Amino acid sequence: MGNSYAGQLKSARFEEALHNSIEASLRCSSVVPRPIFSQLYLDPDQPPFLPEDVKPKVEELDKELVHRYSQNGNLDFSTNQTVNEVEDEEEDEDMSDSSSPPIPYSQKPAPEGSCTTDGFCQAGKDLRLVSLCMEQIDIPAGFLLVGAKSPNLPEHILVCAVDKRFLPDDHGKNALLGFSGNCIGCGERGFRYFTEFSNHINLKLTTQPKKQKHLKYYLVRSSQGVLSKGPLICWKECRSRQSSAASLSAKPNSSVSPSTTPEGGSANGYKSGFTQTDSSVFSPGKSSSAVNLSGNQDPSRNKNIVKPLALSVQLVGKAFAAAPLSLRATDVANGNTNGGRNNVLSSTVSRPVPHSTSPSPGCAAGDQASMSSSGPPKKRHRGWSPGSPVPPPGIAVPVPTVRPSPRTEPLLSVPVPQSMLTGILQPQPIPAGETVIVPENLLNNSGVRPVILIGYGTLPYFYGNVGDIVVSPLLVNCYKIPQLENKDLDLLGLTSSQLLSVENMILLTIQYLVQLGPDQIPLREEFEQIMLKAMQEFTLREQSLQISAQCISVSPGQLPWLARLIASVSRDLVHVVVTQNSLAEGISETLRSLNEMKHQQKLPDYVVAICASKIRGNEFCVVVLGQYQSRALAESTLTTSEFLKEISYELITGKVSFLASHFKNTSLGDDLDKLLEKMLQQRGESVIIPFNGDVTECVSSQEAIAMVSTQEPDLDVDTFQIYQPQLTVARKLLSQVCAIADSGNQSLDLGHFSKVDFIVIVPRSEVLVQQTLQRIRQSGVLVDLGLEDNGTAYQRAEKYVVRLDNEIQTKFEVFMRRVKQNPYTLFVLVHDNAHVDLTSAISSSLSHGEPSHGLADRVINCREVLEAFNLLVLQVSSFPYALQTQQSRISSSNEVHWIQFDAVDDAASEDKLYFGLNEYSKSLQWGVTSPLLRCDETFEKMVNTLLERYPRLHSMVIRCYLLIQQYSQALMALTTMASLRDHSTPETLSIMDDLITSPGKDKNGCGHMLVIRVPSVQLAMLAKERLQEVRDKLGLQYRFEILLGNPASELTVAKHFVTRLKAWRGNEQDDWIPRTYQDLEGLPCIVILTGKDPLGETFPRSLKYCDLRLIDSSYLTRTALEQEVGLACCYVSKEAIRGPIVALDLSEKEHEKANGSENDSDELLIDLDRPQSNSSAVTGTSGSLADNGVSSSSAADKSQKQAPSLNFQTVAHSSVDEGTYPSFTAGETLKQECDSLGNQIASSTTSKLSSLSSVSQTFRWPAHSAKDSKALRAALPRIVVLSKAAYCLLSSQKSGNLPSSSSLLPHADVSWVSSLRPLLHKDMSSEEQSLYYRQWTTARQHHVDFSNQGEASGSRSFHPRRLLLTGPPQVGKTGSYLQFLRILFRMLIRLLEVDVYDEEEINANHTENSEITQSSNDHWPDIEIFSKMSFDLNVHDPKYRTISPVYTEQLARVKQETSKDTKSEEPKKRETVSMMLTKYAAYNTFHHCEQCHQYMDINPTAQISDSTLHAFTFSSSMLGEEVQLHFIIPKSKENHFVFSKQGKHLESMRLPLVSDKNLNAVKSPIFTPSSGRHEHGLLNLYHAMEGISHLHLLVVKEYEMPLYRKYWPNHIMLVLPGMFNNAGVGAARFLIKELSYHNLELERNRLEELGVKRQCVWPFIVVMDDSCVLWNMHSVHEQSSQSLEPGGSSKNVSLKSVLQHIEATPKIVHYAILGVQKWNSKLNARKAKAPFSRCHVRDFILLNIDLTQNVQYDLNRYFCEDVDFNLRTNSSGLLICRFNNFSVMKKHIQVGGQKDFVVKPKIMVSDSLAPIMPLQYVCAPDSEHTLLAAPSQFLLEKFLQHATYKLFPKAIHNFKNPVLAIDCYLNIGLEVAICYISSRPHSVNVNCEGVFFSGLLLYLCDSFVGADLLKRFRFLKGATLCVICQDRSSLRQTIVRLELEDEWQFRLRDEFQTANSSDDKPLYFLTGRHI
Repeated sequence: MGNSYAGQLKSARFEEALHNSIEASLRCSSVVPRPIFSQLYLDPDQPPFLPEDVKPKVEELDKELVHRYSQNGNLDFSTNQTVNEVEDEEEDEDMSDSSSPPIPYSQKPAPEGSCTTDGFCQAGKDLRLVSLCMEQIDIPAGFLLVGAKSPNLPEHILVCAVDKRFLPDDHGKNALLGFSGNCIGCGERGFRYFTEFSNHINLKLTTQPKKQKHLKYYLVRSSQGVLSKGPLICWKECRSRQSSAASLSAKPNSSVSPSTTPEGGSANGYKSGFTQTDSSVFSPGKSSSAVNLSGNQDPSRNKNIVKPLALSVQLVGKAFAAAPLSLRATDVANGNTNGGRNNVLSSTVSRPVPHSTSPSPGCAAGDQASMSSSGPPKKRHRGWSPGSPVPPPGIAVPVPTVRPSPRTEPLLSVPVPQSMLTGILQPQPIPAGETVIVPENLLNNSGVRPVILIGYGTLPYFYGNVGDIVVSPLLVNCYKIPQLENKDLDLLGLTSSQLLSVENMILLTIQYLVQLGPDQIPLREEFEQIMLKAMQEFTLREQSLQISAQCISVSPGQLPWLARLIASVSRDLVHVVVTQNSLAEGISETLRSLNEMKHQQKLPDYVVAICASKIRGNEFCVVVLGQYQSRALAESTLTTSEFLKEISYELITGKVSFLASHFKNTSLGDDLDKLLEKMLQQRGESVIIPFNGDVTECVSSQEAIAMVSTQEPDLDVDTFQIYQPQLTVARKLLSQVCAIADSGNQSLDLGHFSKVDFIVIVPRSEVLVQQTLQRIRQSGVLVDLGLEDNGTAYQRAEKYVVRLDNEIQTKFEVFMRRVKQNPYTLFVLVHDNAHVDLTSAISSSLSHGEPSHGLADRVINCREVLEAFNLLVLQVSSFPYALQTQQSRISSSNEVHWIQFDAVDDAASEDKLYFGLNEYSKSLQWGVTSPLLRCDETFEKMVNTLLERYPRLHSMVIRCYLLIQQYSQALMALTTMASLRDHSTPETLSIMDDLITSPGKDKNGCGHMLVIRVPSVQLAMLAKERLQEVRDKLGLQYRFEILLGNPASELTVAKHFVTRLKAWRGNEQDDWIPRTYQDLEGLPCIVILTGKDPLGETFPRSLKYCDLRLIDSSYLTRTALEQEVGLACCYVSKEAIRGPIVALDLSEKEHEKANGSENDSDELLIDLDRPQSNSSAVTGTSGSLADNGVSSSSAADKSQKQAPSLNFQTVAHSSVDEGTYPSFTAGETLKQECDSLGNQIASSTTSKLSSLSSVSQTFRWPAHSAKDSKALRAALPRIVVLSKAAYCLLSSQKSGNLPSSSSLLPHADVSWVSSLRPLLHKDMSSEEQSLYYRQWTTARQHHVDFSNQGEASGSRSFHPRRLLLTGPPQVGKTGSYLQFLRILFRMLIRLLEVDVYDEEEINANHTENSEITQSSNDHWPDIEIFSKMSFDLNVHDPKYRTISPVYTEQLARVKQETSKDTKSEEPKKRETVSMMLTKYAAYNTFHHCEQCHQYMDINPTAQISDSTLHAFTFSSSMLGEEVQLHFIIPKSKENHFVFSKQGKHLESMRLPLVSDKNLNAVKSPIFTPSSGRHEHGLLNLYHAMEGISHLHLLVVKEYEMPLYRKYWPNHIMLVLPGMFNNAGVGAARFLIKELSYHNLELERNRLEELGVKRQCVWPFIVVMDDSCVLWNMHSVHEQSSQSLEPGGSSKNVSLKSVLQHIEATPKIVHYAILGVQKWNSKLNARKAKAPFSRCHVRDFILLNIDLTQNVQYDLNRYFCEDVDFNLRTNSSGLLICRFNNFSVMKKHIQVGGQKDFVVKPKIMVSDSLAPIMPLQYVCAPDSEHTLLAAPSQFLLEKFLQHATYKLFPKAIHNFKNPVLAIDCYLNIGLEVAICYISSRPHSVNVNCEGVFFSGLLLYLCDSFVGADLLKRFRFLKGATLCVICQDRSSLRQTIVRLELEDEWQFRLRDEFQTANSSDDKPLYFLTGRHI
């Protein structure tokens, strides 16, 4: 095949082109070279292929190729090559020497019996890399492992061992001819011919085997020991062979998205029958010779033809820069577009503009002519592919109709499923008129590289010099109007989406181009909105005129003149070319005239080519010729990584040398280096004084080093503290975590964890790591979480912060091991700056991207992380848009957004306010002369001049060189060469002046920081070296520092500056060095911040300027642009934010900056003819400015307040006051100020104020002079200098017509779902924006989330334990998530803790010590001894500290202080203490665990209907009627009940026998009355009962039953009748007892039939409150003789053991009630008390229903029902025993329970009534009193508690004379003692001998109370009586029956009733006095 070229190609020009091709290959921006020529071209006239129609007949293909070849004379490459295997398609397929078709290669047949399977050698051994990647392969010394590609196995690489002498070196040279290799499969060695070797490994080639072609990659072992594909082998032949033999190509781009279904609407009206894939690139110009296509290969082995995808346009993503036209059709088919229904042409644009393709690598850059001389770079960069940038003429580059779009589609995520490979692409002949020949030297001749924006219709083929044009799919999607669903159409206000005809679209396009400004480029988002508005108007017109849209459309005949008419107003900037036959004519014409143009001629910015063909209808495209526009469009197609590679390529290859030499001279033409040398010599040894002196003062360098600050500076170093907004957000995060835990999907069980641990993962930035470490250390979170001790926390902090670099794998494995080993620790993985690396692991491994790419995906989305139940992932981002796509893994409900700043509310509480992007945009309306966001117009003009001069360099390179020159000249101008002053832009000059002079005015040397953002590392290093050199030669090296802020390295600060920083800080250790930018607070310095993205580093308060002039049209996504401006965001003092009218403080005489060492008066005016740099127009009328000298932007009346007004007089005076420039008088300065303003205004009304001639800074940055530094310690917003492109996007809120940054594509890794979508409003909250992006954006193929889409559209899975915290940059998110960790830990501890009442018993001193006690070692009471003990009537329960004491003989002896205040209404807060829950606790519904899962039955599938409802009726003598209760019995609990034979009727509840001994059960049924606590009641007794069988019944009111049933579906419910809905707890206890007695009788009857004695049936029930949480057992230590401190120990025990212990009491049936004491913390400390007491018990009792059959609870009672019941039981002579060695803890539950009714009037008169006092609860009968809506009994009890003074005045504080209460205990107030007497015969009562009672209380007394009973008691004179009855008649009868009128005096007005209406049955009572 030789190296001779086909005859006509051997021209010098071709030689040159060839060399260029090699250069281009080196410049390939993609990480790995990609093929450039694989390009699919769909012929519009060809019907779509259906797989079944296409039969892959090799002969036909052959004929087709031959036919085509001969017809055209040279192959044209429309061979629709699917890049299924792009790798192999280097269509460098060897050309034969003539232009005849190639000769097929015939391969020797394999030996008999050998294996011929692809991927295996003839010995049958597997050679595929996938199989061998983990193997250890031994190879002889001098051999290397390389990868070969077999055409039949596109997705595999075969592993071979080859002698490295036969492989090229890094430069592609020195490879020996020949071959020597071994087979690593079978081990056969010594193959000396590649042909022989290729046969052995079954390559099955169809062309001559060549090592250069088939050995593709070196294979390398990764750090994990996995063998993987490494760099390409750089064969030297790339130079001599026709073109890109070496254009080694890209990844096996198999990311075909199989799910996309083609859909109608492709440009030609056909449905495209092709499945499209994302990630594809049309790389047309890949090879420079026509023959390179598969045209000359034997088609039978051309992978592309044999196995195409159904048109998988898999162009490789970045093939782009690799070559001229490489049309990046990445989006071509964008599997995502339109929700997966794509047109061939459709696909989303990846960035607003970006879509054009890049010509040669640096679109702007590839000067091919000059390139040839520069030679290849010395060291091969990974990923440069030797591809040819300039195919020679005669090559057809088919430009796809497919909409190429550029973004690095990650090449692939999934290997192509074989099933796709069905359709076959048949090459089609091209009609001659369809081609465009790109003229030679187009770029050189015209200085413009035209950009062709694909419009509507089919683009022609391009031949020839295709490197000089760019084809961009920027707007193509706007013309493919998607089919929308009806709901979306309604949302947009459209009736159908087919409203615009092609003619309309053409006219809209022209109109749009006409209105674009000279410095604007078309933006996709902007045009989409225009299309949408047009469609909305058509819809309105249709609706109003009832005509169809057809009538509105333009006829094809009218189109040309309408188009020209619209373009005519553009002042010749938009031309229209109309042709009849094809678009090619129009484009050729345009290119030809461009090429032949004279330089003086004015070019149009845009040419719209329209083809008005009768056959095909109208087609059009736009050719962009504007110098600025074409360049910006071309550059914007590159991704950030691509253009950074392009820049480094330009620097490495020396292409910038012309530019560099241009900048060797100053603007005045002097040689810069010589000037600097001269200045250095003049200065000699001395340097400019470091601080506290003017730049004219010099000192020796030794002195300079030794200068240290004299006094402590007032540095505003931020100490770490958590502010209110951070607390709020931390709480929001916490409540979201709780919501996840409560969601019921079992994804997080918070009750399971007792610790919190965390790891923070940050992007690769050394400073960010140090900053995060610093925050962690300062916050003390490690100590608070108990992870580290105080001493070690500082060092150990490092293991909690991990950088996403190559070491992360090992650190992360350690972390995951901790996660697995500590199941009871909740781990939080914080992924900070989560938007930074969004490449999926699979695509980055296939693309051999930067090693760090895809790391985040490997960590955050690995299976272990997703499955770990104890790991929460918190992603934190300021720019979360790319995480909020249709495929997002984070549920929108798990997003926590920073709180909206409401200036009004926050202003009050916070002294600093956040100043972010929105505030910067708004600040442009403040009307200050010196805005915070600026655009340096002068700089932009200079840039534009240079861009025209150097069309082949990337504009960022040019901007950077210019910026370096500007800063260098400003430095020189300000120190030595004042003549350069006019040649620096005013903006640069003022910044540098401020930087240099501020340390001079400060005694400590504090100054400002300037950040210059230079994304390219190489440019940044260049800038740093250059500026440092200038600084040092000017002697400023001690004045300010210049630092390189490179994420990859630590900060390095010169020693003398570190010393100065340490002196300022005062207390740092000797070895302290600054590690974060914040450590540089106060240091005057320039930080050149480099790296692809800013990564969230925080800058110090002293940062004053951010120079973003390099951030231009390459940053056209929202994230890219906003994160750059995010550098300037910060908190500022409230004073700094005023509002639009008032200007900010004047800066300290910054206008003097203009005035250097010489004070010529014209210096100040800075060349007024030059364009001014400030972009804020002067506001107000020019007159006021010029005449009064007061800026109209500050209201006149404010001018007396010196600081805020913009009064030039003030400025002038201040400058004199400081005395630095005494030669000016105030008058002169003022005059000059006004003149300069006057001149400007005169020259143009819209002229801009120069930032120097006016006051250049309106912000008063703190002056560093001692006198006012304290007063001015205000934190101010930073000043941001932007490029024009960025300024227009950020300032557009003002004009309103431009799109603002927020409407741009949110991130380069996502794409829009549809071109028709509503506008994103600037004022949407971040929650709304999130929902917007989730609906309208989709992840691109290489995006991490791309794989998160199920087969069905709705089946995307959100990860349940993943949260997203979003908030603007620098708002305090780190502090917030550290606080979140802290409160999460506190909450977990709180979940494991419970607040229990801890109150000492009351009335302890009133108790008599009973002489009779049992030994303290007894476990059970001895009935003999116990029955002799007396009952302690005193109530000891602290809950009852406010009730009336019960009278005893001891009480009479207690002196009651009368001084006690009447008790206030507010009940005293009860004491609680926090206890850890133990395994025996009772729980509420919030507890979930595996063990009690069944018990709780929170299984969502369990139907509530699994339980049955049973009525149970019995008669109650008390109620005098039948009572019907309802049981709800779950199926699982039916075994506890007896049903009738039919199984329908509930007969009784089973009871055990007294004699039963079952250790796995408790005998007593447990009843728990509960109200209002369906969630919070402690009704889960599973753990308290240790999981054993027990019968637990919830007693609930009828109206609450549904709620309880919902939360406790597996519990038995006893539902009280509806009449008790408003009753108190007495009713529940009464009914429990009645029911239980009735059931006992039923069971006795049932068991009697079975031969069981009646008394053998177990008669006890447990009645337990729903707040009993823990039970304890107390044991008393034997007291040793010497220890005076008695004590005991307690341990937590289960409810089961307590109950079993009590149930085992000997002779238990003789006790009426058994209980335990209530816990308090002093129990153990108290001296040993008797183990059993006979006293009141409550809360948790065993009740003997047999013995207490005749003692009833008072069913009407709301309060004290248990005290009342205990007194009745005791007076009946029954035993009540309290076990003192057990105690119960009661939880403090804030909701539900026996809470008071809110007493309201029955009929509300007005809403704002004063609360009703308890004394108003009663009234005189029949009075007009307000009637209340509350139960009468409740009103009565409340009234009695508060009416003591009225009812029983004699009893107050008089315990000797108690009130006598018969058969009842009612609380009548703390000050009164009640003497309880039972009227029953044989009852046990307190001894009342000799007691005179001060009152008598008769409450609903029954027939046992008679007149003779009352006559036994004696009363004081004046004692009072209160008789309470159900109604008036019974009240009168009672008075008569008890003969009360004999001794008591009544008055008519002493009769009362409760304030109820008669329907509510009020209670009546009568009061009287004892005579």
